[in-house]
Amino acid sequence: MIYVLNGPNLARLGTREPDVYGAETFEDLRALCVATGRELGLHVEVRQTDDEAELVGWIHEAADGKIPVVLNPAAFTHYSYALRDALAQRTAPLIEVHISNPAAREEFRHTSVVAAVATGTIAGFGLQSYVLALRAMADLINK
Repeated sequence: MIYVLNGPNLARLGTREPDVYGAETFEDLRALCVATGRELGLHVEVRQTDDEAELVGWIHEAADGKIPVVLNPAAFTHYSYALRDALAQRTAPLIEVHISNPAAREEFRHTSVVAAVATGTIAGFGLQSYVLALRAMADLINK
């Protein structure tokens, strides 16, 4: 089992700034992650929330269950110390993922409070960032 967790506004994929995030929808993202997981022999559960407390709860659930996480924290990347502190309690690999490249965008997006507690970060490859993260995760958990 791997959780693919997504923060605020990602349910709006397809209509939200398509020049930045592309035309694919959140359902396209869900299907891609599930199919990639199946190809890798992994069960993938994809979730999205706009609620910081709910996301923190999912991180606690993952830590308690020793469940690996692929996480797109979205805007929470840059300021959610509550999320960062929850992630520091992880008991399995964590890969931070972004559809766009935050380092190539507005200055406020250049800092990730999540990166220091993540196993690694993949960014800037559109929805393929998730595929790359899931492949990396499969390698990490099958060692």
